[in-house]
Amino acid sequence: MSFSSIASMLSAAQESGQPLYAVIRDADCQENGYDAAASHRQIAALWAAMQQSSRQYCASDRSNSGLIGGDAARFRAAAEAGRLLGGTYFQRVTEEALKVAECNACMKRIVAAPTAGSCGVLPAVLIPLAEERDVPEETILQALYIAAGFGQVTALRASVAGAEGGCQAEIGTASAMAAAALTHILGGTAQQCADAYAIALGNLLGLVCDPVAGLVEVPCVKRNVIGAVNAVSAANMAVAGITSRIPVDEVIDAMGEVGDALPASLRETGLGGLAATPTGRQAAERPRRTLNASVPQAEPLAAGRIFAGKGLTDGQNHGNV
Repeated sequence: MSFSSIASMLSAAQESGQPLYAVIRDADCQENGYDAAASHRQIAALWAAMQQSSRQYCASDRSNSGLIGGDAARFRAAAEAGRLLGGTYFQRVTEEALKVAECNACMKRIVAAPTAGSCGVLPAVLIPLAEERDVPEETILQALYIAAGFGQVTALRASVAGAEGGCQAEIGTASAMAAAALTHILGGTAQQCADAYAIALGNLLGLVCDPVAGLVEVPCVKRNVIGAVNAVSAANMAVAGITSRIPVDEVIDAMGEVGDALPASLRETGLGGLAATPTGRQAAERPRRTLNASVPQAEPLAAGRIFAGKGLTDGQNHGNV
């Protein structure tokens, strides 16, 4: 993408008089050599795949390791019984984040947004909102352009890979993308989308990547929930007129610097954090035997791979980091 900063995106939108999403779409088309109609088909296909990644959830599915499965169904049952706090939307956000992230752990098709490990965040905030408020699909697609464009800048200036920047780069970026998307849907300005992105990303600075047994399962699935809920809070603040005191591009740069400062043990190696606890080390032995027998040739889904210049990828996880 021709933009190296979110500030330059906002300036281009202001100078051209175009909506922010159109500026991002047109830059992507120019860089990749296709027209707006082709770009629209691609982003619409990604939205359809996101929705399908939720519909394919099965409560009885379990990951190969046995560590993941059924939590979204447990949460839904508790919500229906009236045992949980928060309104219907917040409860749906949690449920959807669990559903899609569990599907990823169970090797089903997901949209990496921007990575497989953070695939539940964007669907979690968008699917319930689209259904409850009857949001037009075109508005959702516009929001996805903004999320993808901002995510691409983050990949350029810092990283969206846990192996490089820790979980702040994956869940943090996904949360920020979701916050910007929500802000657009709620009628926010381009600047408010940027503020939402900055607030959400800033809230998760320093989050480490410590997958138990080296799998995108524990604590990854539940961190999708944190990313989604954080996104809603950041969007609400931005739409209310609360700004980020640190400009968005500086927040992205700070995230990159924090990621560089993290030790290797906290960057997806499975050697630190929760992975290094006694229980985490014990869990590492069981899935290793199971996975070696069941999927010896599984190829990892490359974190941060960008589809057509966007921070979204339609892909399938194979249970590996």
